[in-house]
Amino acid sequence: MALTREQVLECLKGIDDPSGTDIVSAGLVRALNVEEGKVRFVMEVASPEPYLPIKAEVEEKLTGLGAAQVSVVMTAHAKPGAPPDLKPTRKAEPAGPERIPGIDRIIAIASGKGGVGKSTVAANLACALAAEGRRVGMLDADVYGPSQPRMLGVSGRPQSPDGKLILPLRNYGVTMMSIGLMTNEDQAVVWRGPMLMGALQQMLTQVQWGALDVLIVDLPPGTGDVQMTLAQKAHLDGAIIVSTPQDVALLDARKGIDMFNQMKTPIIGMIENMSTHICSNCGYEEHVFGHGGVAAEAEKLGVPLLAEIPLHLDIRLAADGGAPLVVSSPESAQAQGFRKVARALIEAGQA
Repeated sequence: MALTREQVLECLKGIDDPSGTDIVSAGLVRALNVEEGKVRFVMEVASPEPYLPIKAEVEEKLTGLGAAQVSVVMTAHAKPGAPPDLKPTRKAEPAGPERIPGIDRIIAIASGKGGVGKSTVAANLACALAAEGRRVGMLDADVYGPSQPRMLGVSGRPQSPDGKLILPLRNYGVTMMSIGLMTNEDQAVVWRGPMLMGALQQMLTQVQWGALDVLIVDLPPGTGDVQMTLAQKAHLDGAIIVSTPQDVALLDARKGIDMFNQMKTPIIGMIENMSTHICSNCGYEEHVFGHGGVAAEAEKLGVPLLAEIPLHLDIRLAADGGAPLVVSSPESAQAQGFRKVARALIEAGQA
């Protein structure tokens, strides 16, 4: 018999907080989700340390009750009983970039200019990491052109049962949040910088990401407010730069690399997208955007060239169809290229 929300709540009512009040009555249990034997919720506390034994007790009792998986994320707030508010508020600025609770690593996927296939690479890499067994999240931070909902085949509005934390959506093993889920597909996002920064901060800190090995952040092209906000607010473990071999694309890619250097974010490596085109009829190989430019730039910087991804119709069709090639055609040579990158990141301890 499937575990019910009522059974879980009854079990949690038997666990007391340090004051002697059960954790449900004390209002510590937030955003409870019970689905297919998996129990997830946020425990909102003033300070995590005194509640670590309680978290262990919760996991032990729910497992004994029959839960297949228990995920408890503890968040610290100065006022646990404060009214819900999803609007950006002016708070004291932290001393520097902070770790997001429950997320081990954050990797930014960036490009100097638009149109080089950065979002397609991000979607396939996220699915490749999930296929390798990693717990993966995707934050679509390309606020003006959010494409991850379409590429990952996700639709519907995210919910916020407690009025404070937003529940992300999930597909292909990837937990995803995008401003595109909150607007119509053909609706423009006409926002100034402060609104962009507020939205990004909400999607980073007010989303119930749960426990993730890696959060992939699909950045907008260029070197603007979103990139700066991400680097200032969250501890970035590294950035992957996507570029075509074309000289114009590489000019802008260098600016993106310089931006991350200024913000002291390590460059994990570079990916050359649309590297070559092989005619499906005759097999003739043509370097439409030039050849070797990204490899030379990576060597100059002393960072790895992670992959050379070809210009291939199947990659585009899969992305438009809502199932990245890694999912829709996992044995293809193109999909294996993304899987190779994912394995390299895992072996290097970067994902």
